[in-house]
Parts: sequence; structure tokens; C-alpha cells
Amino acid sequence: MADAKSTTPHLETYYAKRAGEYEKVYEKPERQAELAWLRTRIPEVFRGRTVLEVACGTGYWTQFIAKSAKSVYACDINEPVLEIAREKGLPRFVHFFKADAVALEGVPSGCDAAFAGFWWSHVKKADLAKFVANLSARLEPGAHVAILDNSYQEGSSTPVSRRDEAGNTYQMRKLANGDSFEVLKNFPTNAELTEAVRPVAREAHLEALQYYWLLHFTLK
Repeated sequence: MADAKSTTPHLETYYAKRAGEYEKVYEKPERQAELAWLRTRIPEVFRGRTVLEVACGTGYWTQFIAKSAKSVYACDINEPVLEIAREKGLPRFVHFFKADAVALEGVPSGCDAAFAGFWWSHVKKADLAKFVANLSARLEPGAHVAILDNSYQEGSSTPVSRRDEAGNTYQMRKLANGDSFEVLKNFPTNAELTEAVRPVAREAHLEALQYYWLLHFTLK
């Protein structure tokens, strides 16, 4: 997860405390068909590539990227989630390391692809340009980038609790222990996604599902 300034003040704390229960989000019955498709689609996107994974969390998507990638460098700001990711016993070509998802300091050179799963929605709209620029600067020219995140669906998504003056939306999240957190969670339009990557992308394609969207683009 990235620093508080780019997201919300307690986001890092929230995900650290949620580490042990994070993957329960993938158990929703109505989403199983789309998740099954994504677990096949994402390895196809990264076949044979050296992948930088941003905000990898517990390594849920890392394990699928690793099925086809040449190598994977997966980062997160939170040690508790990285510990869970390392325990998955992934191949030796998968490397986990601590890094801020917006600053991306310490990212190795040579990555010709990148993946960010369920991270885009946690970046404030005003900081998306910075995130996109920093990410592209740490990748090889012509690298392929895939961004996966949620579409809002009434009755399945956590309700939006408020919207700030900049247009960012928030949700109230409750952990199993009863702790509650207000979490930044944006749901961008297709036009917003296209505009955000336009400065760095040679071409972009959006695969829109009911509960998720997958944006992938090639860097200039």
C-alpha cells in the first residue's frame, strides 16, 4: 500500500490489520466466474515477461502471474502482508520487497511489464498522474502494464459512505475484530482511465466485466 498522503491517513494500518483476512474478498459467490476468468487471463498477459507488481499485498495475484512470467518483483509497503506472500512458497524467480507503491523506490531495472491489482482505486484522483508517471519511469520502453480493480455493483460492493470535494469516494470497512476504518475507494469511469494513461501509453485496451475491470496498455 502507498503512503498516507496519496491515499487516506489510516490505509496502511487498515491493510496491516486486515492481512490475515484479506483474501476472503475473493470468496464472494457472485464473483467466482469472473475471478476464474481473470486467473487465466492475467498469466496470458505476462507470459515470458519480467514483471513489477505494485502493492502486491498477500501475493494472491502474484501466484498467478508467476505461472507464466520469466520473473516477478512484487512490492508492498506493509510487512504483515509480505510475510503472508512469502509463505506461499512461490518459485525462486519471485522476489518480494518493501516499497511505497507511488514512489516505487528500490525497483530493479529491466522490468518489461507491470501489474497493479486493486491499488488504482486507493490512489487519490489528484495523485494518479504522479503514480502513472513514476511507474512508467521504472519500466523498459514498450513495457506492458495491466491494472485490475473493482467496478461498483450495488448489493455486492461495500456502499460508498461519502465523496470529498475533489471527487474521491470512501467506504467504511469493518474488520473481523470489530475495528472500523474509512478507506479511500474510487470507481473510475472508462474515460477517466483512458485519460489517466494517455501521457505514457502508446495503446490501451479496457476489458470491462460486471464486478471488475482490467486495463492494459503498452508504454511509449
